Amino acid sequence: MPLKIKELPEAERPYEKLKMNGEGALTNAELLSIIIKTGTKNENSLQIANRVLLLTNTLKDIMDLTLNDLMNIKGIGEIKAIQIKAMCELTKRIEQSSTKIKKQVKCPEDIATKLIKEMKYEKQEIIKVIILNTKLEIIKEVNIAKGQSMRANTSIKDILSEAVKAQAPNLIIAHNHPSGNPEPSNIDIEFTKKISEASKILGITLLDHLIIGNNSYVSILQRMQSKRL
Repeated sequence: MPLKIKELPEAERPYEKLKMNGEGALTNAELLSIIIKTGTKNENSLQIANRVLLLTNTLKDIMDLTLNDLMNIKGIGEIKAIQIKAMCELTKRIEQSSTKIKKQVKCPEDIATKLIKEMKYEKQEIIKVIILNTKLEIIKEVNIAKGQSMRANTSIKDILSEAVKAQAPNLIIAHNHPSGNPEPSNIDIEFTKKISEASKILGITLLDHLIIGNNSYVSILQRMQSKRL
């Protein structure tokens, strides 16, 4: 029979370890075992937590596990699965709110840092339009499409209409690559060129098109200006 958590030395029990040393001293499995809370007659919560982590390549992958995935793990019932999913969603929301978009945009990084936190967990492509005034202050941010590809889910008209409705002279487009690789495709590049030309006709300036990856981004206009595209 495995040792119950309360039978472990006090310094090895996740609850007590956190109280004595702080949350930063705990391993991923120990932190997760606190969420799981109780074990079974064959395994304690720490052993179950380790089995959950074995299903993932990285800690971030826990967010991709569905309720059914979690409930298929022996020792994880519906309530524990819901608690883990709630923890994942709360983590995502904390991360998304931790860096706010600066009111005035001076460089792509001013927006990209926030958008990376907001979009890197998405499994579908999301296209955002960010509207700015003459002082390059953000006045509106809109998700205009979500799906498998930019071509299938939006158009130049959809994008420019947001700036027209706001009577704003500047806009930035951003979309994520769910693969995590922000390198632009030929479609991304051509789409950017078409929007840039169309926006000029309406007196609107396309300031940038950002592609968001996993903890990284690419500015298509910067690439164009440096003649790398």
